[in-house]
This record gives sequence, C-alpha cells and structure tokens, in this order.
Amino acid sequence: MQGVFLDSETVNPDELDFSALDALMPWTFFPYTAPAQRVERLQGAQVVITNKVVLDADTLAACPALKLICICATGTNNVDLNAARDQGIVVCNVSGYARASVAQHSLMLMLTLATHCLQYDRAVKRGDWSEARQFCLLDYPIMELAGKTLGIIGYGDLGRETGRLAEAFGMKVIAAQSFSGRSHEGRLPLSELLPQADVISLHCPLTAQTDKLVDAAFLSQMKPGALLINTARGGLVDEPALAEALRSGQLGGAGLDVLSSEPPPRDHVLLAKDIPNLIITPHNAWGTRECRQRLLDGVVSNIQNWRAGAATNVVN
Repeated sequence: MQGVFLDSETVNPDELDFSALDALMPWTFFPYTAPAQRVERLQGAQVVITNKVVLDADTLAACPALKLICICATGTNNVDLNAARDQGIVVCNVSGYARASVAQHSLMLMLTLATHCLQYDRAVKRGDWSEARQFCLLDYPIMELAGKTLGIIGYGDLGRETGRLAEAFGMKVIAAQSFSGRSHEGRLPLSELLPQADVISLHCPLTAQTDKLVDAAFLSQMKPGALLINTARGGLVDEPALAEALRSGQLGGAGLDVLSSEPPPRDHVLLAKDIPNLIITPHNAWGTRECRQRLLDGVVSNIQNWRAGAATNVVN
C-alpha cells in the first residue's frame, strides 16, 4: 500500500512527529502540489492526504487505485464527496483538534481590537509616548470585554470553547440558531442576536446557506460600533460590504484570520491601507504546534481505523 501527502508544507512538518504516520506504509511527501501535478502524483497510490489541494471529480476519475482520502483538516469543500462516494473512495476528516488554538486566537483578536494595542505599540515606537506631557497615552479608545455580550454564530466545538473563554473575561455569551433547520432551546435567530451583541464571532462552516452571510444587511443590524471576528471561512463575509462598514464607522472593528481568496492578491479589497480598525492574520489560528500534532495524529487514527475495517470520521 502506497500513500501520498500532497501538501505536507501546510503543517510545517519539521516541527512535528511523523513517526506514527511513517510506520503505517511507505509515503511520498510533496510540500506543494499544483493543480496540473495532482493526477501524476496520485498514480498508484491507495491513500492520499490533502489539506487544501482540490480533489475534484476529474482528478479522482483519473486515479483508479485510490481508496482513502484523508483530509488533513475539518473542512471538506476541497474534495468532491459525491464523486468519491460513487467511485468507492472513503473520505475522512479530522475534527476537534483546533479547539484550544482557534478559541485562543479568537480571543486574541477580540482583545487586540478592544485595547487598540497595535496602535499603542506603533505610537510608542514612533515617539508619541516619549513626547507626551502625561505619564500615559489615551489616544485610542479602550474597551473592557467584561460586561459585554458576545454573539456566537456556529455553536459547535470551536464556538463553545470560544464562548467558555469569553465568559472567563466576564462576557455574556449568546448563540445563534443553527443553519441546519433544527431548533435549539436558548439560541436566538440572527434578527435578535445581532442588535444585542457587542462582539460577533463566526465559527460556522461555509455552505450555500452561509455564503456571504455577513453582507450589508447583516452589518446594518449589528450594534453600532460592534466588533466582528472571523476565524472560520473567508467566504462567510461580503468583503466589500465589510470594508465599507469599517470606513464609515458603522462597525467598530474587525479581526479576520481568513479571506475569500488565500493567499490574497495584493489588490484584495480588504488590504487597502485606508480601512481602519481591521486586523488580518494569515489563516494561522490553527497553527500552534500542539494543534498541528493533534491534527496529524487524527489522520493517523483515521488510516488505522480504515485499515481495520472500522473507518471513522467518514464524511461521504
């Protein structure tokens, strides 16, 4: 049995222990795989690991030996699940590995926006503090999270952990109703949640229902001056609408770890230098070493269970 990891560079392998994976079968590791290289590199392989390399129907059809696709992530939008099922290929993902890392990053973005710490750091380094008459600078507003309301959209593993950390800061946590159509006691429709929340944090998957969920209408319902946090998927946000809401002051700030195009082009609408109170990190909320090791260990577990005839985390 032969295995291929199409984009091993995405997990920064030099920091991780690959011994359990290496013990399973012979592997070929490719740091990066371009679309034109997919079919050639998958020939003869029964198992493939992919983080973000797209495996569409045409690619799968050209790889008859393939039996198992391990998505080295939770999201499954880079694999044609229907085509894989029709071809008898099992597809597994990994969930739960990023709970601590993503929740920590979400709180970091909230705190950074609430305290304007980046602006204060720049002010100190350009000499503003050295030239001040008083012992402190209060040039930018500082907001306490204690007593504020956090609205969470996507109240699964990541959303719940983010809420738990927020409660430790004294925040009140409210959650939106699920997009699945199932009603959950205590959760609110967006029309009730948005006007109440001082901070909105997105943790829902990108689906047909949630594509550009945060559009101009959504933003107009938010409390004036509220903060938006997105560590989920860039496609959840109508990015031109967000840029306008920040420029106009309708929104108090936004902290994003994801964009609709990754890596973004240099002329991406949200990279304009005149947008105030916007923090963008490069899709690395999941990037702690501990998180990436749990992810790799989850892939190993999925392969072991599949080989034992008891496949787990099957998504197709």
